[in-house]
Amino acid sequence: MSNEVKTAPENNEQYSLNDDRRVKVLSPGMLVAKRFIRNRLAVTGLIILILMFAFSFIGGIVSPYKQDQKFYRTDIQTKDYAGIIKNDEYRYLVADEAFTGPVQAQSLLASMKGESEFEYRDVKYSVETVNDGLYNVYLGGKLLGTATKKIVSSSTSNEQFPFDFQYNALMAEAEGKNSFTDGAGKTYTIDEDGIVFDGETEAAYVSEYIVRAVMGDIFLSRDFKNQLIDAVEAGQTEFVFKGEDGVEAEYRLKYDAAAKAWDVKQEIDTTVFDTYSAPTKQHWLGTDRNGMDMLTRLMYGGRVSLIIGFIVVFIETIIGVVLGGISGYFGGWIDNLIMRIVDIFYCIPSLPIIIIIGAAMDAANVDPKIRMLYLMLILGILGWAGVARLVRGQILSLREQEFMTATEACGINVPRRIFKHLIPNVIPQLIVYMTMGLGSTIILEATLSFLGLGVRFPFASWGNIINDVNDVFVLTHYWFVWIPAGVLLLLTVLAFNIVGDGLRDAFDPKMKR
Repeated sequence: MSNEVKTAPENNEQYSLNDDRRVKVLSPGMLVAKRFIRNRLAVTGLIILILMFAFSFIGGIVSPYKQDQKFYRTDIQTKDYAGIIKNDEYRYLVADEAFTGPVQAQSLLASMKGESEFEYRDVKYSVETVNDGLYNVYLGGKLLGTATKKIVSSSTSNEQFPFDFQYNALMAEAEGKNSFTDGAGKTYTIDEDGIVFDGETEAAYVSEYIVRAVMGDIFLSRDFKNQLIDAVEAGQTEFVFKGEDGVEAEYRLKYDAAAKAWDVKQEIDTTVFDTYSAPTKQHWLGTDRNGMDMLTRLMYGGRVSLIIGFIVVFIETIIGVVLGGISGYFGGWIDNLIMRIVDIFYCIPSLPIIIIIGAAMDAANVDPKIRMLYLMLILGILGWAGVARLVRGQILSLREQEFMTATEACGINVPRRIFKHLIPNVIPQLIVYMTMGLGSTIILEATLSFLGLGVRFPFASWGNIINDVNDVFVLTHYWFVWIPAGVLLLLTVLAFNIVGDGLRDAFDPKMKR
């Protein structure tokens, strides 16, 4: 019999990652990860979320623009500039307060009848007709006022002259005189065209045309008025005027038959917000109504929406875990009290409360940053009840198990039992709940921002970006304003729900491998 010792053959067998014997030695976390990775739909959702986070957080850094950076363009705009009317009605210059409206009306009737005097309330007045467009009214030889179809305008400003100056200028022009003296004794010259000179300087002019600027701070020079009057008399619909600064501007005339006047509109190059600009190389998704780059706004808006979603869910989880853990562990009156509080929070009408608080913040002009913090706190405080119920239900089933009896036998204190031994066993359910709750929170934030109750300008969120679609014209003509934000919102919420479903299946120990 041979004494040769037989040695065991070397085992060179290699285990593959897909080998069932290899899977048995994996940690619970690795088992969950493996189940999750096998779910192709869940992996697709995870990839979408990674892309959304990269788009929102990295994209905002890479973008050459800021979220509140405005862009401008130069447009030719037509604006109301002035009005002109050929005066065929009398206008009254009052020298004495006795020349009231009724007296003016009676004087007009007397002038139309060719009468030299009239009586009103047992008082006799006299009328002096200078020509067809000018007459004076006297009372006992005292001048009360004058009625004229021409007006005296300043050549250098919008200054209104005193009565004496206007009256004497009108009388000189009507009588064909070449000079007149105002009430202070100062002498002026007037030419046959009705232009009044103070020495060598043009001071005023008399004309039957009334030209007024739309804006009170705009002065219309006599040259402009003369060119405008020439255009009206020639029946033109437009003319070009070159100002003292050498800049030419085009003006359009439109006759208003009801008012018997011409509206003067000015066409000027105006710098305005680059509003609703179509996609270009500089702005890949165009611009919004404030002239801001849409792509950059979407990046920063995603950042805000995601941050709000995570912080709100974090606040809900903290409050829900603490109160749910205490309620489930102690039971009795403590459990009853906390559950009644949960019932109250379930019954609170969240949306009306948020609307009231939003209106209050609008009235108080709360800073947009502080408003965003308030929004996160309000949503978190109003939404913790569901987490508390979930944690309580899980702890009620866990606290009677053997490992909890062991912790009690070892003398571990109550807070450590709850937060060290019970809560970790609820983490899988919490992760699923939080993941699926993120989508709902983002939708809620978007809804509030769309209603004007959430994130406020200049900060962007996907909700207040879509808020631009409160106009049917924008909805139908500027798709690049709202469709990208809606698509990003849809993909993000859908991805969170898909990942939540994948995690729930991965954490389920009864799921087939």
